[in-house]
This record gives sequence, C-alpha cells and structure tokens, in this order.
Amino acid sequence: MGYSYILLEAAQEEYESSVRRYIVRSEQSAVKFIEAIDVTLESICDYPTRWRNKYKNFFELGVKKYPFTIIYTIDNQNKLIIVHSMFHHKRNPLKKYNKTI
Repeated sequence: MGYSYILLEAAQEEYESSVRRYIVRSEQSAVKFIEAIDVTLESICDYPTRWRNKYKNFFELGVKKYPFTIIYTIDNQNKLIIVHSMFHHKRNPLKKYNKTI
C-alpha cells in the first residue's frame, strides 16, 4: 500500500454498525463484509486517484458485492487516505456528502 488510511468518527460508526447488522445474520457474512471492506481500502490506498472524483475533493469507490460506497479524501503531503463515510446505497443520495462537508 502506497498510502495509509484513517476512518473519521462518522465512518467508523457506520462501519461498526454495519458489522453488527451482518453478525445478526451470521458470523460468516460479517467476516466476508469485513474482508470486502479491507480489499476496497487496500485498492484505494494503492491507487487513490484512480477512482471517481464526483464532488469537490471527495473520491468514492463501491464495495464489491455489498451496497456500500467508501467516500474519502486524499492528503498527499502525509500519504494518507481520510475515509469520511461508508455510505449505504439505501440512504438518501442527496445526503451523501452532508456529514463530510
């Protein structure tokens, strides 16, 4: 990984909440969700500017097989990816960047 990453408080809460929901379904589905998030974050850290830049300085990448998009910014000076949100696709898309602005 070329960059490292951090989850802001809102993104951490969204992540933990989602993991808890998947654990209710089954432990195996929670593990697969965690693995999918890890793979997506590794891709972002390896190629941070490769993914969509849809709004201001926010980039986003969808998580394969799961209805989530990771929304992040890039701190090139510190080689750091700042994850602002793990946005679930069923949420209102008009509020996609509200927490992150």
